[in-house]
Amino acid sequence: METLTHPIITSLERGVANGWQGFVWMGKIILPVSFATFLLDYSGWLDPIGGWLEPMMGAIHLPAMAALPLLAGLLTGIYGAIAAMSVLPFTVDQMTLMAVFLLIAHSLIQEGLVQRQSGCPVWLATAVRLAAALLTVLALGWMVGPETAEKAAGNPLTSARTMFWPAMRGWAAAMAWLSLKILLIITGLMILMEILKGYRLIEKVVRIIEPVLGLLGLDRQVGVLWMTAAVFGISYGGAVIVAETRERRLPPDQLKTLHVSIGINHAMVEDPALFLPLGIHPFWLWIPRLVAAVAFTQAYRLWLWMKNRRQPIAGNPVPIDGNWEPCMTESGLHADARLLKTR
Repeated sequence: METLTHPIITSLERGVANGWQGFVWMGKIILPVSFATFLLDYSGWLDPIGGWLEPMMGAIHLPAMAALPLLAGLLTGIYGAIAAMSVLPFTVDQMTLMAVFLLIAHSLIQEGLVQRQSGCPVWLATAVRLAAALLTVLALGWMVGPETAEKAAGNPLTSARTMFWPAMRGWAAAMAWLSLKILLIITGLMILMEILKGYRLIEKVVRIIEPVLGLLGLDRQVGVLWMTAAVFGISYGGAVIVAETRERRLPPDQLKTLHVSIGINHAMVEDPALFLPLGIHPFWLWIPRLVAAVAFTQAYRLWLWMKNRRQPIAGNPVPIDGNWEPCMTESGLHADARLLKTR
């Protein structure tokens, strides 16, 4: 007699399997990047690089060596950035600022292409995320204190550069402990996501949060897309976002507004949790990014409103070659309308 497996058991099994697969995939990025960063720091090669980048990093209240994890995050993603951050001697305040920056702006090439496939130009998505990251960290830097730009004193992994093997063992121990914490967090998140999918809770949550979408600066029609990005992120949820976009055929302005929001604030469960093992307070991992997303989305909607007000209203005459002819606005339904010049 065939027995039925309880949905919770199924979710646990799938979550554990997906968590392990994600951890292995993530380890292939974290360990090499972390080891390369360890060698660069141990050899002293980061010192001259830091001197070149010190003015740029100082402007956002960070030390020069923060450029390495930020660059790794912009190009490869959060995992590579965490690998670099875990090796270099940063204070908790410095890691907090870097975490906020990276949560907003990471994997710009990969995620920018996904956003392009679902209705947002790469240049717009990238520019918004970089501007939001810089302005948010600049504001938080003044709250935390300008002394965050100073380098932390001492590094247990590389302070004695003449003793390579003790430093190597210190790096290995630190990475083993970090990897264990990441494995536990990732597995827990994957189990939660499987439960959400198994019980169709995402659709129910969307219906509950529909009134809140207006506060976020979004239309109710994009609720499912926003929830997909908020839970699964742009990369993991990219296929769903692209498919839903093509099926729903939403107006371009709605799609671009959505991408302004999810570009800044997505993967709200997994990405912030990855920084918890570094000792960063949860408030800074969730709240500043959400506030930045609301501010930029509302600002973008205001800009669209002002732009549309400047456009001629459908049916109103506009001058063409000195003569007045009726026309439709560029964003209106003008499939059968044409601008006719003087016959």
